[in-house]
Amino acid sequence: MIYLDNAASTPVDEKVIEEMLPYFREQFGNPSSIHRHGRIANTAIQNARKRIAELINANSNEILLTSGGTESNNTVIYGIASQSKGKHIITSSIEHDAILEPCRLLEKKGYRISFLPVDKYGFVNPEDLKKEISDDTCLITIMYANNEVGTIQPIKEIARIARESNIFFHTDAVQAVGKTPVDVKELGIDLLSISSHKINGPKGVGALYIRNGVKISPLMLGGGQENGLRSGTENVASIVGFGMACKLAKDNINHNTTHFKKLTTRLISRVLSEIPLTTLNGHTDTRIPNNTHFTFLGVSGEDLIIKLDENKISASTGSACSVKIQKASHVLKAMGFSHEQVTGSLRLTVGITNTEQEIDETVDVLKKVVQELRSVSPYKSKYNF
Repeated sequence: MIYLDNAASTPVDEKVIEEMLPYFREQFGNPSSIHRHGRIANTAIQNARKRIAELINANSNEILLTSGGTESNNTVIYGIASQSKGKHIITSSIEHDAILEPCRLLEKKGYRISFLPVDKYGFVNPEDLKKEISDDTCLITIMYANNEVGTIQPIKEIARIARESNIFFHTDAVQAVGKTPVDVKELGIDLLSISSHKINGPKGVGALYIRNGVKISPLMLGGGQENGLRSGTENVASIVGFGMACKLAKDNINHNTTHFKKLTTRLISRVLSEIPLTTLNGHTDTRIPNNTHFTFLGVSGEDLIIKLDENKISASTGSACSVKIQKASHVLKAMGFSHEQVTGSLRLTVGITNTEQEIDETVDVLKKVVQELRSVSPYKSKYNF
């Protein structure tokens, strides 16, 4: 099998598994207990928290442990909204549903939500952001890098605009962290979401960076864990694994980035030169290095996925969270794509385990499959396949 859906999830690194195993076996204590077993578990959590913080140049006490990106995003939106006098939130039209759905729910409850447009590359215009800011704005949330097309937003400029207006700025950095250097202090970010399973850690664990001084209300109440911001007994083994994944991502960021770029450069070059009527979506340069997203005119992206899977290649059309409900990409629609372009799109995302040989094998199969599908396409006469 060739796995090219690393934006959806990544294989757990062997070093991560090794780090986790003792906390399933001998070190099974509840970190809230004051006896030795509890103290060992609590120490492991604090060590992991430190590693998570170091990956984004934060302080350990600024890291809130969560179940993943979705919980982190929801915590920000509801946590800021519930304790703010303002009832206006600014976001973009291409956010993950973990941002859009909470915003839509608040909209039904009387909040005003501004969904900023994007250009054909998926960029938010900072000038559009400035125009939307009002005295009632309590939060700006713009994703760092898009999960479908990989475009990286002008985060530093957006953060500056938010800071000058005394508005909290959050970024969903689930796709960016570990793929490109992220420094919350240098960028001026107030809140940032991370997910473990995007960086070769276990699923079901993530983090929310909350800059010291930012006040936020908890989603869950109970035993008061995580300084009262997230009650519930901690998932020690997964947190430990997440911490190791962050350490590995930090230690290997330059090597991994170079590796990703080498593979995607080869993939893009071959696909665009060898498969006609194909375009690369998102920005050519300002994108996370492991992402490629193509449109093959006259072909259904879902048919492509099925055919690739039959050839032992795993790919996707976009967000894994939306595929099961067969929802057309709101990201591509917002970028101005036609129905034909939206339905003919394919996302291929590389990871640390992929090789150049796999890329070449994938392109060879893709050429054959696209040609096969186009031979029976209803658009055959339109494009003269």
